[in-house]
Amino acid sequence: MPVTPTYPGVYVEEIPSGVRTITGVATSITAFIGRAKRGPTDEPVLINNFGDYERIFGGLWKESTMSFAVRDFYNNGGSQAVIVRLYKKTSGSEKEKAILKAGTEDEITLEAANEGEWGNKLRARVYGKTNPASNNENKLFNLYIKDEGTGEVETFLNVSTKLGHPRQVDKVLENASQLVRYKNNITIDTVQVPTVNDAPDSENPVWGDNGRSNKVGPGDQASDGSEITEEEFIGSEMEGKKQGLYLLEKADLFNLLCIPPFIPEKDISKTLIDKALDYCQKRRAMMIIDSPSDWMNKETAIKGINEESGATSVGSTNTNGAIFFPRLRMPNPLKENQIEEFAPCGAIAGIFARTDATRGVWKAPAGFEAVLRGVTGLSVPLTDAENGELNPKGINCLRVMPPAGKVVWGARTRMGDDMLASEWKYIPVRRLALFLEETLYRSTQWAVFEPNDEPLWSQLRLNIGAFMQNLFKQGAFQGSSPKDAYFVKCDKETTTQYDIDRGIVNIMIGFAPLKPAEFVILKFQQIAGQS
Repeated sequence: MPVTPTYPGVYVEEIPSGVRTITGVATSITAFIGRAKRGPTDEPVLINNFGDYERIFGGLWKESTMSFAVRDFYNNGGSQAVIVRLYKKTSGSEKEKAILKAGTEDEITLEAANEGEWGNKLRARVYGKTNPASNNENKLFNLYIKDEGTGEVETFLNVSTKLGHPRQVDKVLENASQLVRYKNNITIDTVQVPTVNDAPDSENPVWGDNGRSNKVGPGDQASDGSEITEEEFIGSEMEGKKQGLYLLEKADLFNLLCIPPFIPEKDISKTLIDKALDYCQKRRAMMIIDSPSDWMNKETAIKGINEESGATSVGSTNTNGAIFFPRLRMPNPLKENQIEEFAPCGAIAGIFARTDATRGVWKAPAGFEAVLRGVTGLSVPLTDAENGELNPKGINCLRVMPPAGKVVWGARTRMGDDMLASEWKYIPVRRLALFLEETLYRSTQWAVFEPNDEPLWSQLRLNIGAFMQNLFKQGAFQGSSPKDAYFVKCDKETTTQYDIDRGIVNIMIGFAPLKPAEFVILKFQQIAGQS
């Protein structure tokens, strides 16, 4: 900052350079939406591996197609995933969350941290009161919680039922427990300290019955809910309430969206696909669409492409979607590894992530490098001729291509139909544009409220230009020189006095994207030998 000289001498002043380094955002964070055995239902959860999914959401579950999609995502090279668990209450008398007591007298009531049958295996135990002399005053006790399904035990020492105590039990459980929440209503200071459970002995283990611990009673058990429907994704007022699909509003960033068929052996509706594509365009993400289960051959795929997988028109949101056909055949570990058909979206998202990490978002996630791991076969074997009919329709085919094996053999968006002549025909072109948009949107926020004149414009040109130059060196654009590959323009031509008066600065950014070599043509000519 400027200094004010007050005495004779030397003053040091640091002058900002105006350089603000732009760092590219992630490109392959994948959002999955569907049923899960356990886990939060009111917020999206970011995970880094399938172990996280097993710990938080219960792992593979026969009622959850999402669980298998997440498994395939990580088997094929996925990195980060955002999980949205949906739950639909049954119409019966069973509760959403299991309820159990703690202690033998003056019991406190606890409930499972989230919905599902998993909570029926919870046990609670009160034991070892601390500091008996001050116990009446501070109402202290030790609480132990065990999940018999996983064997996890949580320990909470010196918690209190005294209102306002630093270790007030409801606040401690809310912030520290992954298993239970306090259900008693602590509004007045009348809740007593629960009486301890009996001590264990040689015949009665610490988590056994006979008063050693408390368990969920028959009338307090919860259920896993019923099958979810389209209503749980895009029901009335869900966008405003940030529920269903729109729970992703609570996620900072996601790049890919997967909605596996939420009812096994059925498909998601065209209405849900269109809503999801609209939302992906808003969030600068791309949806991976599973081909319908009744696409059993080339003819049914061609017939159904415009009817079942999102409408296509010039300017539609289908630039942010891509469909893959056919489905995958893989062993199901929950059914003694019997071979079944699975939706490919999770595996495809994993290949997107793997390609981004090794080659960059500008490389088409297809070809011999895009091998589908863990896949034993495809539901519909396709020939070159059949692939040749489907590819111009914007259907990305999965093929068996020796010696690579099962591979992704297409890289077109839903606007990839040749008849549409869309500039967003190819997946890597669209994803590169989304990457640039999201990165520069986040990295130019500092310019808001800055003086709108040449110093600001030059800083924007400098910072964005340096970022684009770095991408050019990595091979993200066409052209042999920067002037052929990209441009950044921000000056008095893009921002007129009329714009300045309205508080607007306009930045023009252009780039020459790389397009995949879909068709490699070898031309042979016979030459006459020397006579």
